[in-house]
Amino acid sequence: MKPRIYIDGKEGTTGLQIYERLGARDDIELLLIEDDKRKDLSERRRLINAADLIFLCLPDAAAAEAVSLIENDHTRVIDASTAHRTARGWVYGFPELYQKPEETIGKARFVANPGCHATGFLSTVAPLVALHILPPDYPLTCYSLTGYSGGGKKMIAEYEADQKAEELYSPRVYGTNLRHKHLPEMQKVAGLERPPVFCPVVDDYYKGMETTVMLHNRYLKGQPTAEELTLILSAYYAQQPLVSVSPYTPEGTFLAANALAGTDRLEITVSGYEDQAILTARFDNLGKGASGAAVQNMNLMLGLEPTTGLKR
Repeated sequence: MKPRIYIDGKEGTTGLQIYERLGARDDIELLLIEDDKRKDLSERRRLINAADLIFLCLPDAAAAEAVSLIENDHTRVIDASTAHRTARGWVYGFPELYQKPEETIGKARFVANPGCHATGFLSTVAPLVALHILPPDYPLTCYSLTGYSGGGKKMIAEYEADQKAEELYSPRVYGTNLRHKHLPEMQKVAGLERPPVFCPVVDDYYKGMETTVMLHNRYLKGQPTAEELTLILSAYYAQQPLVSVSPYTPEGTFLAANALAGTDRLEITVSGYEDQAILTARFDNLGKGASGAAVQNMNLMLGLEPTTGLKR
């Protein structure tokens, strides 16, 4: 019998992408809700409890409500919202950060899908903290450039309007209150004593993300050079099909934020020299940063090959 999957909130950007990814697969059964019953609580409850696994692609409050509708001991959950990423009893769904993701994620009942900016930040910072190279009290600074699709339907409509505001042709810094919703997971999952000073930037292109952390190497254990940091991260992600580290080069270069758009991969580039380094993660904010990661987690939870249905 095929696993039964229900997407609660498939009309949003992430939900629609998951639906499109799963619609062509023959190893699962998709449970669909009729359009006129999307907000019918009793119908949602019925489908949630009929499913073996559900995706929650909802605002935080609605995602928490959806979990409360589960009335059995077997329906498993992947929550794409921010609601449960630091919650007790939930596993953080970043497979490459675990030695045995088939155990940690594969056997979990409740999995919180990572935030897009958090994915880029954690891909470089979490391994260095875990290896005791980056001190947990290091005062980190991070910026993250994203395409406008990460802002959801409203922002997409603004950027794609026939007569859009002049400011939308330019990169825009946001989250200037330094309270971005991804900060709690960035701090907790990385094992930091304080959150980074984090500056997200949205620009006039559809998708693709570039998250950069800047380091003074003298404050790292062993004072590794940028080239040595490349080797350390390369060893950490060795044999990972979806996360890779570019070879080190001392020459400066351009790093395009949309280079991995349309894929489910993440690529890390370490730049710099003996005294300073910048660690840049590039990926698709809708791929490894959202729906691709969700499908990867689903594959693990169902005991399937982790990259099934993903684009490398």
